[in-house]
Amino acid sequence: MKRAIFPGSFDPLTLGHHDIITRGIPLFDEIIVAIGINADKKYMFSLEERKKFIEEAFKDEPKIKVTTYKGLTVDYCKEMNAEFILRGLRNPADFEFEKAIAHTNRSLSEIETVFLLTASRTSYISSSIVRDVIRNNGDYTLLVPDSVRVK
Repeated sequence: MKRAIFPGSFDPLTLGHHDIITRGIPLFDEIIVAIGINADKKYMFSLEERKKFIEEAFKDEPKIKVTTYKGLTVDYCKEMNAEFILRGLRNPADFEFEKAIAHTNRSLSEIETVFLLTASRTSYISSSIVRDVIRNNGDYTLLVPDSVRVK
C-alpha cells in the first residue's frame, strides 16, 4: 500500500490544502492528513474544529484519513507505516523551506517527500492570510472549502 502523510497545522484548511489532497488521491492508496500538535503555537481554531473541517471536506473520500500527532513527522510516518510525505509548493520560498526539511527527513529516515505545485488559482492562499481575513471580518469563504465556517 502506498500511504502518504500530509502534515500541517491546518489552521484552517484552505482551498490550497484541499487542492493538494485531492490531487494526491490518484497517487496514493491512502493519504493521512496529519494535524501536528505544537503546544507552543497559538491557534485560531481548536484541534477538534480543525479535524472536523478536514473530515467534513473529505467525508465521501475513503482514501483520506484524518489524525493528529506530536513530534517529528518522520517518526509519525514510521508509526503509521507511511513511505511518503506529501507537501504542496506555492512559491520559491516554499520550495527552499520544504527542500531543507525534505533533505533533513531523508537523512533521518527512508521517507520520501513528494511535492505537488499548487494550482495557480489557489497559489496565493495561506492559512495566515485566511486568519487575517477572518479577524478583519472579510469574506474568507472564497479561500476555504465549504466545511470551514466561523461560528
